[in-house]
Amino acid sequence: MVKESKKACERSAHAIALTLMKETELYAPIKTHLEGQGYDVKAEVKDCDLVAVRGMEDPVIVELKLSLSIALLMQGIDRQSMTDAVYVAVPAGKGKRWACQVKDAVKLCRRLGLGLMSVRFDAATPSVLVHCDAGPYRPRKVKVRKLALLKEFERRVGDPNTGGQTRRKIITAYRQDALRIAAALVEGPNKPRVLAEMLGVGKAAGILQADHYGWFERVERGVYELRPSGHEALKTYADIVKALQG
Repeated sequence: MVKESKKACERSAHAIALTLMKETELYAPIKTHLEGQGYDVKAEVKDCDLVAVRGMEDPVIVELKLSLSIALLMQGIDRQSMTDAVYVAVPAGKGKRWACQVKDAVKLCRRLGLGLMSVRFDAATPSVLVHCDAGPYRPRKVKVRKLALLKEFERRVGDPNTGGQTRRKIITAYRQDALRIAAALVEGPNKPRVLAEMLGVGKAAGILQADHYGWFERVERGVYELRPSGHEALKTYADIVKALQG
């Protein structure tokens, strides 16, 4: 409890420090960081918070803000009309919340072609961390996910969902197959093999055995019947069942 209280106090003190901080305090640590890499750095050049030049390379622009925001990202995008090497910089936070924010921000910045820096002030000398460099976004496609997407699209009958819906469970191809089986079991207990052949649901046995929705009950070896919850599901999804039988 003492340790937790201490951590809470530290987070609170850090949050207060950030609210009292000024954007200008980010400048010196980042200037030092870039100068250490051989850049000549100057502030407030043509509305840019920081501009760094090294030889004949494209200039580096860094926009400073006290928090990650749409306004900061838009500012960075605007600077891309002058150079591809545009970074946005903010003070570093603490804890899991900050770690999650940075993880999401890196994904977004990479897609926008922006670099992301943060400045840590929790030591005697502030330090700069580059979370991602500026550059064109090259998304890595995951073939397995693409195939799974297309498989689900093809297996799903009709378009049973409404984009953005939240009240009713998403109707997946798996749920449609389970509803087909449930509707068939209204007539009485049956065997997975018979249901698979009758309904064209190849995975009928797996669906009945797994019983993810709590609709099915094994009454004897290799024979299943519909639970009361299954009958309720058929009422809840009556429109879906009708479409599947149509």
